[in-house]
Amino acid sequence: MDLSLFFFADDSGTADDGYRLLLESARFADANDLSAVWTPERHFHRFGGRYPNPAVTGAAVAAVTNRVAIRAGSVVAPLHHPVRVAEEWSVVDNLSHGRVGLSFASGWHAGDYVIRPDAYADRKNVMVDAVGTIQRLWRGEEVEFPDGTGEKRAVRIFPAPVQPELPIWITSSGSPETFKVAGRLGAGLLTYMLGQEHDTLARNIAAYRSELAEGVRGHVVVMLHTLLGEDRAAVLDLAREPFVRYLHSSIDLIAKTPGLFPPGLDLTSLPDKHKTMLLNRAADRYVKTSSLFGTESDGLEVVERLAAIGVDEIACLIDFGVPPDDVLRSLEHLGRLRRRVAG
Repeated sequence: MDLSLFFFADDSGTADDGYRLLLESARFADANDLSAVWTPERHFHRFGGRYPNPAVTGAAVAAVTNRVAIRAGSVVAPLHHPVRVAEEWSVVDNLSHGRVGLSFASGWHAGDYVIRPDAYADRKNVMVDAVGTIQRLWRGEEVEFPDGTGEKRAVRIFPAPVQPELPIWITSSGSPETFKVAGRLGAGLLTYMLGQEHDTLARNIAAYRSELAEGVRGHVVVMLHTLLGEDRAAVLDLAREPFVRYLHSSIDLIAKTPGLFPPGLDLTSLPDKHKTMLLNRAADRYVKTSSLFGTESDGLEVVERLAAIGVDEIACLIDFGVPPDDVLRSLEHLGRLRRRVAG
């Protein structure tokens, strides 16, 4: 089992602290054998809003590290011309001497598509097509696109990337069909457990692997909110309030997450006291069943449970609102867990 770091949301309120946590944590990951640092693509919302372009944050991580992989979790492929994605990430691949990997998503929020509204209706197919085009460009092939006059023009990206093949994943919030698409593409799979039960995840992983070509095992990454320490009760006390705020900040985005709240409930229309009650219940359930909160021994149990259903990597989301200095101190425990997992 690999362990990596994942960034998505930081409610600290100061941009300096947000990026300080990213860069200092990346240095820690580099020095302590964590496998990767993932940053997302988010638009027009406080929730994850520090990360509108993972190529930019990836370039920053490349500048302060030497060995850890630098990954997008995720690139929302339908929002962008495939040439631009390939060019930007080829630069990061060069800056990092060949450490780039991308997970691709179709996106789900219509508001994001003000960037490219024509792609929203068919976004899943647009994503699949874009992945194939980006792979071809990455390999150095010429690909034809219409130019300013409408004429077809063959282009090749520069600079050429360091890696001959681009490592790719497909991001899924839990849709079995997306797991299968990832398998058919021969890609890795990036997912999370906010609204996805353990048994459901196990079935989805089995469906993913059933679609892979014979002899290809694939690579499954599961994102978990993470905070480790010496004492379980102290960790839960430190993590719980920031995690509830984290859920609250994204309430308009996660209100329809399957399994997180009662079906058919319009969470956004409830009085604040009822929202708070439901968010507290959701947080308690998630902390107990779907997180990496607690001691190193607790973490080891989670690792073993996920490894048993075919998970290859846990991407540890650490920037959900706990003060940055507390998070940085907790990384020592994550490093020790990594060494225990490695044996």
